Amino acid sequence: MKEKMQDKNDVPDSPKGVPTECPHCGQKLSPWQQVLLSVDRVLTCKNCWYRIILSVPPAEDQTDIDSEPSEKE
Repeated sequence: MKEKMQDKNDVPDSPKGVPTECPHCGQKLSPWQQVLLSVDRVLTCKNCWYRIILSVPPAEDQTDIDSEPSEKE
């Protein structure tokens, strides 16, 4: 049983950081759902209607731009 859990996490076709199954009910996500989740970062499971939200840390470039004061003339 433990070996199956490890095998599910080692799927080479899934994008990095994107789950292959719903964390709530365990329903396997289709490859298309995985692509949508990797792009939109939000997906609703068709089986249990659980909203899967992937958090993304802010990029370093974006934080530098936001922290600079705007020049007013």
